[in-house]
Amino acid sequence: MGTATIAILGAGAWGTALTMLATKAGHRVRLWSRRSEMSLAETLTGTEIVISAISMKGVPEMVDRVQAITLPSSIILVSATKGLDSATRQTSAQIWQAAFPDHAVVILSGPNLSEEIVQGLPAATVAASHNLEAAQRVQAIFSSDRFRVYTNTDPLGTELGGTLKNVIAIAAGVCDGLNLGTNAKSGLITRALAEMIRIGTHLGAHQETFFGLSGLGDLLATCTSPLSRNYRVGYGLAQGKSLEQILTELQSTAEGVNTTNVLIDLANREGIAVPVSHQVYRLLNGTITPQEAVDALMDRDLKSEDVGLSQP
Repeated sequence: MGTATIAILGAGAWGTALTMLATKAGHRVRLWSRRSEMSLAETLTGTEIVISAISMKGVPEMVDRVQAITLPSSIILVSATKGLDSATRQTSAQIWQAAFPDHAVVILSGPNLSEEIVQGLPAATVAASHNLEAAQRVQAIFSSDRFRVYTNTDPLGTELGGTLKNVIAIAAGVCDGLNLGTNAKSGLITRALAEMIRIGTHLGAHQETFFGLSGLGDLLATCTSPLSRNYRVGYGLAQGKSLEQILTELQSTAEGVNTTNVLIDLANREGIAVPVSHQVYRLLNGTITPQEAVDALMDRDLKSEDVGLSQP
């Protein structure tokens, strides 16, 4: 499809990894951050694709700033942010789409630990959009012999998979921090996947999306690797560290912390049962210890395993 001019907003680990991938594929990339010499308007001028790789808390402000700049409707907007906005309870892509209704918005999400990608290790991801042509354009730009990109037309499910797994990764970190073993963590991840599907389908996503790369794939990567910041939050809490201390040591954003708080508010409003996420919420807010959180999950009512995923 030819060489593209791409603007990547956010020079953190993920924005830097995406810049490397696109540059190696021969595309012209402008990586922008608040410290860039080039202005945001200059960065966006003449681009064909704009990728937002900033933290969730910065998305509303960034959307406002980009709105102040006239963007041709042909520009594809790509959201590479995983989280929920605390004010609106919306995903990043939902905020972008509401602000730019005439633009194609694509979600880029999958089991993509940025440190591994920068090392050149193989990975796969998903480009999802209601506009399949736009998703295929993003697929063509980033696909290589080390980075496999698939497409789908369920952007909400793709985005929620990447968002909700961050909450579960905190719980997985607790499991390992308490040395509970592989059996316990496997059980946790399995039931957590059912919880993610229950939330996603209630909100309008497709169930099958959660069994793909942006759901189960991302869940496994984030729950099993110490490279995951959210996993490290849970691990640190299990080791007796305070949340404040852990976040200071990380020196970067762990989206699962904010996502957990927003998710519980959303689940309460919508009447969605989220037992795993609820214990993570209690843990993060200091009303329960890591061991008490585990005990609460193990002490739940006995029942049949619901393969239909309608009950927690």
